[in-house]
Amino acid sequence: MKKFLALLLSAIMVLAAVSALAEAELKLTVYSPGNVESVPTKTIIEYARLVNEASDGKIELTVHHSGELGNDAEALQSVRMGTIDIIFAGTSGFTEFYDKAKILDLPFLFKSAEQAYEIVNGEIGEKIFADLGNAGLVYLAEGDNGMRHISTTNRPVHTAADVEGLKLRVPTSQMYLDCWEALGANPVALALNELAIALSNGTAEGQDNATYHLVANATYDDIKYFSYINYMWMGCTMAANAATWNKIAPEYQEILKEQAKVAAKYSFDTIAQDNVTAQATLEAAGVQFDEEPDIQSFKDKLGIPAYYENYKDQPWYNQEIIDAILAQ
Repeated sequence: MKKFLALLLSAIMVLAAVSALAEAELKLTVYSPGNVESVPTKTIIEYARLVNEASDGKIELTVHHSGELGNDAEALQSVRMGTIDIIFAGTSGFTEFYDKAKILDLPFLFKSAEQAYEIVNGEIGEKIFADLGNAGLVYLAEGDNGMRHISTTNRPVHTAADVEGLKLRVPTSQMYLDCWEALGANPVALALNELAIALSNGTAEGQDNATYHLVANATYDDIKYFSYINYMWMGCTMAANAATWNKIAPEYQEILKEQAKVAAKYSFDTIAQDNVTAQATLEAAGVQFDEEPDIQSFKDKLGIPAYYENYKDQPWYNQEIIDAILAQ
């Protein structure tokens, strides 16, 4: 009995020692404003798991989401101030204070989301976000927010000629308006929460959105046609507060950076699967898909790549980066 108790005590001491070793040495907050079902929130949950596993429990990321730490703009301000350690949010929000990321909003810059992942999480992505430190942030990785296509209520779209005069809802972004005006459409800048009504009453006859966005945002009731024109890719940026980052041991920085790229790939894979599910939902609702539209006709109508030079006087414009992306 004494021998058994001694062995039991020894086992308890070993477990206590292992538990002590596994206790996190670095605790950080990570935030996405979206709800628990959104891809960015799913991504940071996966990121927390990946980091904990890769660090043998030495790094613990506390996940926050669903607006509990503010909307995108508020959260970005908080991470710049250091009250949030790491954020994963739409890249468009970053462009409000870091305009070099606007280069990613150029139309027909990427052939696919898969290509975008390789480019923005490699040397080119590092160049685009190289000066993010001036905004108090450190760039970690670039995740996915979907490749934008076109869907319509009243006509199929196969070539650029098919959008002539089309009342197309776009986000309130000058670059989106510029693109569709150059293509001959009549773009209408509307907030997302106004889109479903606009499609119903004819204020808009189409939308430019990723496949899964139509289902996630319930904006497909009046949609009859969908065309995979791959005209613009949208990203989500993962970044850390610079002051906090600089206090982190280099070996932990390496883990956080490496696993950020793995988590970013998870976001791309998740959206790819969501797109498949969304297409099935849309087809069941009667939407007709054109999976091989004449993408080149859109590029020719715009005059890609010469079209990009319309922005050459903008401070964010970088011909070297554009050429490097197009060469991929």
